[in-house]
Amino acid sequence: MLAGVPYMLGPAVEQPLVTLFSLVAMASWWNLLAGFTGLTSFGQQAYLGVGAYGLYVLALAGIDPFVAIPLAAVLAGVVALPVSFPVLRLSGGHFAVATWVLAEIFRLSVTLSPAIGGNTGVSLPGISGYLPLLRQAVVYWWALAIAAGSVLAVWLLARGRYGLAARAVGDDPVTAASSGIRVARIRRWAYCLAAAGTGAVGALLFTHTLYVQPGSIFGVQYSVLMMFMVLIGGLGTIEGPVAGALIFFALQQTLAAHGPWYLVLLGAVAVAVTLFAPRGLWGHLGRPLFPIAHLQER
Repeated sequence: MLAGVPYMLGPAVEQPLVTLFSLVAMASWWNLLAGFTGLTSFGQQAYLGVGAYGLYVLALAGIDPFVAIPLAAVLAGVVALPVSFPVLRLSGGHFAVATWVLAEIFRLSVTLSPAIGGNTGVSLPGISGYLPLLRQAVVYWWALAIAAGSVLAVWLLARGRYGLAARAVGDDPVTAASSGIRVARIRRWAYCLAAAGTGAVGALLFTHTLYVQPGSIFGVQYSVLMMFMVLIGGLGTIEGPVAGALIFFALQQTLAAHGPWYLVLLGAVAVAVTLFAPRGLWGHLGRPLFPIAHLQER
């Protein structure tokens, strides 16, 4: 049914749904880091930017921008691999701050690189061959595929041996290591996979807006949104990030016209959920839909 939206409802519905699907994907990958392996990142926007600018470079090379979206995701994962070695030597608040600093380094590097637009940003090349209606439909289908693929990928990871090992690492890395779990490898896989998934979202956002600027795509507000969605939905669950994305999207669509009060109301919701449902709304009220959630309960 969702795949048929471009045929039945058109751009007026497609555009907000692209935003919703992007939120679902970002929240799911952030949850893989924080909810399963215990890595609270303040800098996932770094890989949004890598995905977006990676798409720009690939499109300049003559690759169709939509074909280049998965390539940009792979590029983000490859960039994350060498970065993970120094960053994953840290934990807790030190890791969180280090990831934010890393995102700022990426932003400054792009700002100081005139070859990729510098501080003024760039427009997406190679997209003029698509009629506007077709382009919007393809962006929508990519957004739907990335959101569904993100949730499915995290579920498949969580329900297997990797998921059990990741939960053990997230709960107590010292005990996990003494039990034979390779903590560094588990966290590195999560970090690189989350970077690749977030990079795919960054490339998608570029095809949606057709313009990217380092001050926006590397903005810390994206990590704040990811944390907000996961925490109000349910940290460490499969369904929680989806529920959190739906809640945030509904609040955004309903309250955005209220100006600064919109942010105040978002903060009030976050405080209320933290006080009365510390496991998140899904963890407090919902019943697990996926088998991995039953493992958490046990």
